[in-house]
Amino acid sequence: MSSRWLDTSLAYLKGIGPLRAETLAADLGLRTFGDLLAHYPYRYIDRSVVLRIRDLQPGPAEVQVRGLLTGLQTVGTGPKRRLTARLVDGPDELDLIWFKGLRWVEKGLTPGEEVVVFGRVSAFNKGLNMAHPEVERAEGRPMGSGGLTPLYSSTEKLGSMQLHSRGLAAKIDLLLEDPARDRSDWMPEAMRDAQKWPKRDEAVRTMHHPASNLSLAASRNRLAYEELFLDQLLFAYQRMQQGRGRAGHRFESVGNCLKRFYDEVLPFPLTEAQKRVVREIRRDMGSGASMNRLVQGDVGSGKTLVAFMAMLLAVDNGFQAALMAPTEILAQQHARSLAEWTEPLGLRMGLLTGSVKGSARKKLLAELAEGSLHLLVGTHALIEDPVLFHNLGLAVVDEQHRFGVAQRARLQAKNHPAPHMLVMTATPIPRTLAMSLYGDLEQSVIDELPPGRKPIQTLHRTDSNRLALWSFMKKEIALGRQIYLVYPLIEESEKLDYKDLMDGYESVCRDFPRPEYQVSIVHGRMRPEDKEWEMARFTKGETHIMVATTVIEVGVNVPNASVMVIENAERFGLSQLHQLRGRVGRGAEQSYCVLMTSEKLSDDGLTRIETMVRTNDGFEIADVDLQLRGPGDLMGTRQSGVMEYKLASLVHDGPLVEWARRAAARIVEEDPQLEQPEHAALRARFSDYARGRMAWGRIA
Repeated sequence: MSSRWLDTSLAYLKGIGPLRAETLAADLGLRTFGDLLAHYPYRYIDRSVVLRIRDLQPGPAEVQVRGLLTGLQTVGTGPKRRLTARLVDGPDELDLIWFKGLRWVEKGLTPGEEVVVFGRVSAFNKGLNMAHPEVERAEGRPMGSGGLTPLYSSTEKLGSMQLHSRGLAAKIDLLLEDPARDRSDWMPEAMRDAQKWPKRDEAVRTMHHPASNLSLAASRNRLAYEELFLDQLLFAYQRMQQGRGRAGHRFESVGNCLKRFYDEVLPFPLTEAQKRVVREIRRDMGSGASMNRLVQGDVGSGKTLVAFMAMLLAVDNGFQAALMAPTEILAQQHARSLAEWTEPLGLRMGLLTGSVKGSARKKLLAELAEGSLHLLVGTHALIEDPVLFHNLGLAVVDEQHRFGVAQRARLQAKNHPAPHMLVMTATPIPRTLAMSLYGDLEQSVIDELPPGRKPIQTLHRTDSNRLALWSFMKKEIALGRQIYLVYPLIEESEKLDYKDLMDGYESVCRDFPRPEYQVSIVHGRMRPEDKEWEMARFTKGETHIMVATTVIEVGVNVPNASVMVIENAERFGLSQLHQLRGRVGRGAEQSYCVLMTSEKLSDDGLTRIETMVRTNDGFEIADVDLQLRGPGDLMGTRQSGVMEYKLASLVHDGPLVEWARRAAARIVEEDPQLEQPEHAALRARFSDYARGRMAWGRIA
């Protein structure tokens, strides 16, 4: 389709004009012919099924009924004024009622005529009625005709302008029949034929006027695929640019640090999954091109160890390495963990956070710039302008989803050529979502836990089990274990949540009295130094129970903690519940996660709790979370427009994402300039698409 026709303002479409065009833009984001043509129906009604009045049941589904229209009258006055009628089918009757647009509705109704009415049936005064039904003459309409009728999303304001679902359908039909419309197809014929998909023009027409469910499915899949394909083609060019076009440091040698660590310091053998990911990282870092790799792994799978081995590879080749974490607590945790490995190797490591000030900060920055500091761990303080590296060779970003693309780019700008980039997440991401959200990154998955770890037992309990829970906690403490008790402080300003936390703390202190029991409390309103003091007490084993908010979701590693109790668990998302559960099970003893909820749960709440009890597999949990919450909610802020699709669904279209990724990679490999004749139309379409997202000139 020609971009000039597609970009024509809707103000120039017959029956729209400037005022309606302005409202369409404001209410639905529709500004051009192309926008309206891609305003696909949100669902379809099968108008081929016509029911008898005696078969009707109240419910949310719209149905179609045939009968004689009688008793047309206007009743009431003022705001209570309404139009009523009765549909008669033999001895059975159905009341019809309209509250708005009475004069316009009445003009189209003729008493005594046989009609077909369409709408939602409700129960009222021991009878059935249908509010605001659609009515059309039955004359010339055979029983069972109608087929799939599209329903378009609209608004009340647009409805008052006659741009309700039917009004929009009429305007879309004008576009479909416009002789100026370019009916060409940019999708390569071989790609289309491989899936037996229709041409683009036929697919668009079928979306608005489906002949059958089968043709509708094929057209929908073809159009959803092209949305995904354009994104994946863009990602494929970005990966090619990073791999072939952007030089990086070549780390070929495995030196003394990495060898000594592997032979003498490594506390346990690597899992096969860790070995596979280390090989992928070594291949990237030795290629001479800049690495851009995402490492996913479940809680406890050993991502930090893999990242540290990559950092040692940089050090062995004469470069520095940095690890950036989203919070000070997590940065400190990483620094403590890495110190156990760097000290035996004689490596110097620094910690840079907002709390490091004055002479200590000056000294650290000077050592970093002169190169006497091998490794630096920190928060976003690492990307501040005064932080200068001597020769940064590898940048590791932990909990990638908490950082924006711009922050990642600023870290890469700390050296030239850019350092290798390794991003990690402990929040398992469903494969289809990862391919769309992080399609510019090569991906590695650590899908295996270290041997010997006992699976955490997850239990669901309600308030009626409180005494039994207290008894269980006391038994665990008697065995020398420690316990987390977490409350859902969703927003630090929410007084109700704060009250819940403090009430819970007081209740625990009453039932676990001093001096036999010691209880810590940590929440977001505390001063950082007080929070650190309480966490340190728990880490050292000086307190038995940590009453906390989700500030302990990441960054606390206490192998002696064996029980995680999550209060009001129904208020947490699945990924957050899984992260909290991962705070226990880090030692050799059996660990438990107890999900406390109210007696009544919503359907989604029950699904979340049942999923947590059933499985410890973070990727399975992430899949359920994606289905419940959708990609936008799951990942927080959307990045660069990814996932803003009209038809494609990352929840349901996993195979389409896979096909799109493979096809895009193959095209970029075989015809990177899109010079082959069968790619001419694709080149023009992709050039338009990439403009504004990425400079096509840099690709071509």
